[in-house]
Amino acid sequence: MGRCYRRGAMASLAQRLMMRWVNLYPPFLGAGIEVLYPKDDPFTIVVSMPLRFYNRNLFGTHFGGSLYAMTDPFFVFIVIKHLGPGYLVWNKKATVEFLKPGRRRVTGRYHVPPEEGARVKALADAGETVEPTYVAEVKSDDGTLVARVTQTLWVRKKG
Repeated sequence: MGRCYRRGAMASLAQRLMMRWVNLYPPFLGAGIEVLYPKDDPFTIVVSMPLRFYNRNLFGTHFGGSLYAMTDPFFVFIVIKHLGPGYLVWNKKATVEFLKPGRRRVTGRYHVPPEEGARVKALADAGETVEPTYVAEVKSDDGTLVARVTQTLWVRKKG
């Protein structure tokens, strides 16, 4: 995964403070979710969650709600970073496929490459409402694929 750090290479103090706050967001804090930012890639967010007594289900594996929570806002954050101010970006739809039980720390990696950000921006600048779809995988420390999340965003230029 390379070196990660919490604050990331954000463009402004407001963005740095918001991303620091994400680790203190009560649903993330309560589930033990930790948000990290690869030092060399401002368009990637890495999220991990250890298996603890407070985020287990009745079967001793990761609670599905916590697995979904660790995927929810991150594609939105990355697309907003690509677009800059003046755009509306929302999660429109998400599906989660729970593939295997999570029995140890799980990690999700969320990435939107610069060319995809430029494509979405160009379409939104042309007056279109854009609904890009992204897929992320949540894997356990041993590489087991635990869940696959597909998210469709809703993007348009303000005004």
